[in-house]
Amino acid sequence: MARISGADPNKQGLLSGLLTRIVYGMTKRKLGRLVMPVRIAAHHSKILWGYGQMEQSLLGSQLVDAGLKDLAQLRVATLVGCPF
Repeated sequence: MARISGADPNKQGLLSGLLTRIVYGMTKRKLGRLVMPVRIAAHHSKILWGYGQMEQSLLGSQLVDAGLKDLAQLRVATLVGCPF
């Protein structure tokens, strides 16, 4: 369990709250639920923006097969002990 709670879009400013809502919606659509790393990153809008850019560039890259990308992500998650 995280030491801090996830960001609440209702308590953020207009643009930060809008960005948070959009990212939360996209995450729920893709994964079926809202994961804690996204909720924690949403506390700082620039970090959340960078996190989103990284994910979009990873999904948009066509240089490596999608199965190999998934395998690499699983291996890295195992090495660092990620519970997700």
